[in-house]
Amino acid sequence: MSRNQRRAMIERTDCPVSLVRQCELLLLARSSVYYQPVATSDENLHLMRLIDQQYLRTPFYGSRRMTVVLQNLGYRVNRKRVQRLMRLMGIEAIYPKPNTSKSTPGHRIYPYLLRGLAVERVNQVWSIDITYVPMRQGFLYLVALIDWHSRYVLSWRLSNTLDVSFCLEALQEALKSFGTPEIFNSDQGSQFTSAAFTGVLLEHGVAISMDGRGRCLDNVFVERLWRSVKYEEVYLKAYSDGLEAYRGIGAYLQFFNRQRPHQSLDYQTPEAVYRAGSLKACLEAASTESVPNS
Repeated sequence: MSRNQRRAMIERTDCPVSLVRQCELLLLARSSVYYQPVATSDENLHLMRLIDQQYLRTPFYGSRRMTVVLQNLGYRVNRKRVQRLMRLMGIEAIYPKPNTSKSTPGHRIYPYLLRGLAVERVNQVWSIDITYVPMRQGFLYLVALIDWHSRYVLSWRLSNTLDVSFCLEALQEALKSFGTPEIFNSDQGSQFTSAAFTGVLLEHGVAISMDGRGRCLDNVFVERLWRSVKYEEVYLKAYSDGLEAYRGIGAYLQFFNRQRPHQSLDYQTPEAVYRAGSLKACLEAASTESVPNS
């Protein structure tokens, strides 16, 4: 159970158990219960949206160059502030870094399995990623799973934190609805390297692949999805709250899957390609089973 979920179990009124004892039972620090988060200022939200837009165009820009971009636009910001906002957004410059074997302590890093691999069928490779979604007041994080061959969005979730729980929910929904892939690819984010997340994949016999740090093209199809989602939906609107964001993004992803033709798919929709590929796989499996043993 995540810290946020345990914090939500705290009863502040009409409870015979004191707050101190509740914190002890739930293994929570008392300071985390008494702390009241401060809302992000309108100015910072505006800067974060500008950073997000620039990041889509130039994901190799770090805090130094991002600071220069904002200063050239007339904003009085320093690098320290930009660094803090980029950390809050969960983004960092994409470029080869030294000591790339370092990751979250205790989390196993799996090798990248897709180099030179021809992806020729549905459910051969799935990918997952998280992106930042600006709103009129505040922001959310969006996670999505995509089938590489068809570009079909298998599942997605929105969250106001970068906790692993919403990623797990998306993974479990995809596995329940579409079966299991042969290979599952992600970056080395702490959500995807956690034992809770990789454990589900291992239980289903899925081969785990992880991008090298600073290699944006290793998960290129999800990056293209984010660009489409943001420029064709998110940036055109100013969601007033999480419910409006959920409805808007949900409607767009339905459009993306079922109506939006893709040039790389010979102008077919992702759903059409995925369904055709699934049917072909079922027919081939049935044909193999019907052949008598010699």
